[in-house]
Amino acid sequence: MIRLDIFSDPICPWCYIGKTYLDRALEAEPDHPFQIEWHPFQLNPEMPPEGMDRIAYLSAKFGGPGGQRAADTHVEQAARQAGIAIDFTTVKRIPNTLDAHRLIHWAGYEGRQTPMVSALFRAHWREGRDIGDRETLAEIAGAVGLDSAMVARLLEGDADREEIAARDAHARSRGVNAVPTFIVGGRYALPGAQPADLWRQVIAELATQAAGLTPTAEPEAPTA
Repeated sequence: MIRLDIFSDPICPWCYIGKTYLDRALEAEPDHPFQIEWHPFQLNPEMPPEGMDRIAYLSAKFGGPGGQRAADTHVEQAARQAGIAIDFTTVKRIPNTLDAHRLIHWAGYEGRQTPMVSALFRAHWREGRDIGDRETLAEIAGAVGLDSAMVARLLEGDADREEIAARDAHARSRGVNAVPTFIVGGRYALPGAQPADLWRQVIAELATQAAGLTPTAEPEAPTA
């Protein structure tokens, strides 16, 4: 197996799009060699615990309502191309995602990281749920197969908060400055929402290397 480390944030639309493409490639290549691990990266580490109104925050970030609408349009077009629907009218707030990253971390102990990431993407982008709310997170945990009561108790405390923050800081110190970022085998970085065809090329290249053969060409890695 080959490690595929993914740095992501549940409120990052490009992470959602990138996971969709990766999932499509893995479904097409069921014998893929990847062992996937998800890692924390907060897009907005200074976000207040209660989150912020989405329109107000993004208008300030992108220079006004026009900039916010242009950014949304760009994402919506990319999402449609990926075959998924992102309806920004359902997303009212931008949450602080530290607790969501704690949830992904705990899901890893039970081998449920990827289902948890999928559930958080769905809750935020398709259902308009507040994934900064601890009661909501406990409900999501239960739906994924974790003990929701235990998760609720953990969320009320400080368990693993410092570890998540330290892992986020470590990733930034190693050069991860945007998400999604995919690290293949601890050696090669693929930034951005890469298309399924690129992932299938990567899988074919890894199979060629494993067989001890010389590849005929190197796959190109387009930017997101």
